[in-house]
Parts: sequence; structure tokens; C-alpha cells
Amino acid sequence: MTTLKDIVSSDKRPAIVRDAVQLVDSEVHAKSGLSGMAIKAGYAAVKAIKPSLIQDAVENLLDKFVDKLEPFYARWLEGGKTGTFDAFLNGQKTAVANALLSVTDERARHVDNKTIRKTYEKLRPQGEKNVEAAVPGLGRVLQKYVG
Repeated sequence: MTTLKDIVSSDKRPAIVRDAVQLVDSEVHAKSGLSGMAIKAGYAAVKAIKPSLIQDAVENLLDKFVDKLEPFYARWLEGGKTGTFDAFLNGQKTAVANALLSVTDERARHVDNKTIRKTYEKLRPQGEKNVEAAVPGLGRVLQKYVG
């Protein structure tokens, strides 16, 4: 049985990283209201510090995200791939969001840059809602490679 880790570790990895970075950019761009302004400002601040930070973060955290998504993928396979993987993830948005946030929470605890850590801490209370909103896009990205 092919694992999600096998797929992400293949020659598809650069495309997956590129698609994931585009997903992050589009999710941030789509935010509105006061919280959206805060997210956009935080994102801009992080990118100003290090323009490649989002790509680097995706590249560096991808394997940890995949480890957290692997149980979802295994359950989808065990269920006979009923429906698409993106629909399967959508049906469990909260659990998927919390699994992914456990990775970024751990990472944020060990960031040396105070601006980045402060920005994360400021935005984290809304993290679950925002990551849940991104699950459909994440599912679509992964569906391209697991379908």
C-alpha cells in the first residue's frame, strides 16, 4: 500500500510544495474583515523579514504535516477510497485542522525570531477556524497527487 509519505517523497514533491505555497497565499489573500487585516499584516511582516519563509516553512514542515495526515489517508484507503480524498478531509475539517496546528504550534515554540513568534501567538487563537477554512483547498492540492 502506497502511503501519503511515499507520494510526497516522490518526484511530485516540488509540485506539491509549489501548490501548497500558492494555497497559503490564496488563503491569506481571501481573508477579510478585521481579523483578515491582522492576518494579512502578519503575513506581510513575516514575508518582509524573509521573502522565502513561506516556501521554506512548507518545505521544512511538509513531512511533519504528512505524518499528521497519514492516519486520515490510511482510513480513506481502508474505506475503499469512497469519494475523493479532498471530500474525506472536508468531512473531518476540525480534526484535520487540529492535527496540522499541532505541527505549527510545536514549531512556533522553538522559533528564535521574536517577531515571527509574536505574530504566530497573536494569530493562533483564530488558527483553527482559518485552518479549517483551508482544508478544502488542502484537500484539492492533495487530491491531484493521490487520486
